[in-house]
Amino acid sequence: MKLAEQIVNQLVEAGVHRIYGIVGDSLNPIVDAVRATGGSKKGGIDWVHVRHEEAAAFAASADAQLTGELAVCAGSCGPGNMHLINGLYDANRSQAPVLAIASHIPSKQIGQGYFQETRPQQIFEECSVYNEMVLSPEQSPRVVASAIRHAVGDSGVAVVTIPGDIADEDTATEAPVLGTLRRAPKVPHQETIQELASHINRAKKVALFVGAGIEGAHDEVVSLAEKAAAPVGHSLRGKDFIQYDNPFDVGMTGLLGYGAAAEGIHDADLMIMIGTDFPYDQFLPETTTIQIDTDPSVMGRRTNVDLQIEGSALETLRALLPLVEYKKDRKWLDRVLKKHDQIMNKAVGAYTRNVEKHQPIHPEYAASVLDEVAAEDAVFTADTGMCNVWSARYIRPNGKRRLIGSYLHGSMANAMPQSIGAQFAYPGRQVISLSGDGGLSMLLGDLITIATYRLPTNVVVFNNSTLGMVKLEMLVDGLADFGVDVPDTNYADIAKAMGFHAIRVTDPQKLKKAYQEALSFDGPALVEVITDPMSLSVPPKISSDQIFGFATAMSKIVLNRGAGEAVSMARSNLRNVQAVRQW
Repeated sequence: MKLAEQIVNQLVEAGVHRIYGIVGDSLNPIVDAVRATGGSKKGGIDWVHVRHEEAAAFAASADAQLTGELAVCAGSCGPGNMHLINGLYDANRSQAPVLAIASHIPSKQIGQGYFQETRPQQIFEECSVYNEMVLSPEQSPRVVASAIRHAVGDSGVAVVTIPGDIADEDTATEAPVLGTLRRAPKVPHQETIQELASHINRAKKVALFVGAGIEGAHDEVVSLAEKAAAPVGHSLRGKDFIQYDNPFDVGMTGLLGYGAAAEGIHDADLMIMIGTDFPYDQFLPETTTIQIDTDPSVMGRRTNVDLQIEGSALETLRALLPLVEYKKDRKWLDRVLKKHDQIMNKAVGAYTRNVEKHQPIHPEYAASVLDEVAAEDAVFTADTGMCNVWSARYIRPNGKRRLIGSYLHGSMANAMPQSIGAQFAYPGRQVISLSGDGGLSMLLGDLITIATYRLPTNVVVFNNSTLGMVKLEMLVDGLADFGVDVPDTNYADIAKAMGFHAIRVTDPQKLKKAYQEALSFDGPALVEVITDPMSLSVPPKISSDQIFGFATAMSKIVLNRGAGEAVSMARSNLRNVQAVRQW
């Protein structure tokens, strides 16, 4: 058989159902081998033709994150596979098992400055756990098998570079059997568990701060919080796995945060970080800290850690719980929970009440109504920026829903292409992309991919005609916002031209009906919500530097553009400002 056929057969054996990519020259032998399999319905592989390779990598990343299974993307030589780079960075940092096939120029031309020549092995080195080039048909089977094992075993990106002429050669070398991976639980020694229990039993005020690493350990975390009288804060990636059915939840900290997590963590005399590598050290307290993680390399790099424990959340907590003494003094816990309730009702909830006639529409209200009408098992993808804020605060997890985004790489334009991968992975589930107008416009062409395959994907566009998060960053730094606003664009009309069911909503009283029509439509749907460009995210803990920066920026705006814009911004955020004062 041709080497390309053997590679595709190895992917079929590994359980791969589809490859996201764009066909072309050096990649054609692989694409033709995919065609020959007859598609997934016949036991082969489908080719998902995207409009930009970056979208292919984001789609594969979402597919892998949501299913936990190997997903594949591909790009042709030079510019083709270089377009994969941003999505692959996101996938690797999100620990998504993704295999990227990077086709290459003819092997005899490598190193000669040939047309479209790049150095794929150097380009992809920093965003992969495995990165090798195939130089012969005899070498290929073991390289591909190793790439699959690394992607799955190391939970990251594996890149296989293969010149087009090599892929088109005949091969007689047998591929190795992949076998089945059985993971062993990481359980700390009993002495370490006892030391951890002693810290908890001695401490007067314990706080838990958890991340995505507690997936599958929801009940154990809640049980520990109950015994230790500990409020539970979480990162955005941890939201899915701990916020629901958790009476000790106090929300998130950080710039996107909400609730009493900031106070609950900072007032503790013992903080236990479980399954999180939260990057913003300025939001972490200087207190006695214990970190539990399966990866020792992430421990102590954000804050000083007094006890570092290598172990999985589930196994560690199961061993720990019998040794933890029930704390009778619940005063501090009750105070933090009460404050959390007040904040959620007065500040976070402020924009969702009595705003049915406010125009432009409050984005918080738009997110809240979407949460209300979305399915119990809906999959949400959220763009980086303000859509992250609104989804973090208003999209409620319940143990069945999923919410993903570019939470570690922080790329724009991730949500819509991620929704493509999510919809292919779960064709029977409701998939909703929360897209900012800035993010959507960056990879706008891949709306055509959704239309081409008639995916029942729902794209909700929060259109404020500005880069909202960048605007906030400028204001906090004392800079007048500049270069963030764009001309009004009618994305609903664009989507209609592509074959979407699409509607533009300017009246908040029509929002719920628009959502319901889109979510019930059997095919691609887009709801464009015209939101207030002056609405900003107020973090749960505000520093004096932030206040000074904001005041300085407002002064510059008044001096340069007149008082009108500053007054409009104040009015749009008045509810939040009043709530902050009440805290």
